[in-house]
Amino acid sequence: MSKYRERLWPAPWIFLGSALILPAVILVFAPINFIVGVILAVALYLGCCAVLVWASPVIEVTESQLAVGSARLPLVFAGDATPLTTKEATRLAVGPELDARAWLCLRGWVGTSLRINIDDPNDPVPYWLFSTRQPNDVARVIADAREELRRARGVDSSW
Repeated sequence: MSKYRERLWPAPWIFLGSALILPAVILVFAPINFIVGVILAVALYLGCCAVLVWASPVIEVTESQLAVGSARLPLVFAGDATPLTTKEATRLAVGPELDARAWLCLRGWVGTSLRINIDDPNDPVPYWLFSTRQPNDVARVIADAREELRRARGVDSSW
């Protein structure tokens, strides 16, 4: 069961910007056949929009794992979560402070992010850094889920 779910939809300006494909395709095909140019332009624009929506990652926190896009992190290995609630903090985290071994899932149209340290000695990745529009909420849900896991482990010693 999902405790938190967020899809990183592209910002509206991304769809508006990709609409520039319409006049470009029409200009290329207008000397050949204007109608074909319009049809191809609309088809290519709709295809671009479909790819943008299809490729937008989903962030999901369940009772036992964090999923960001196709990557999965069991919450038993999730360490401290640090919300980066400003564009400047995110810019520093992905720039001068970035560890090249970190796992990243960043989207330019989302200005905030979350950093989660990895508490697995066998994992060479020191932390996950991913875009989210609600970094405080995701950090809180992860902390709550980790606490529930700890309580469950205290009751069930076989885990």
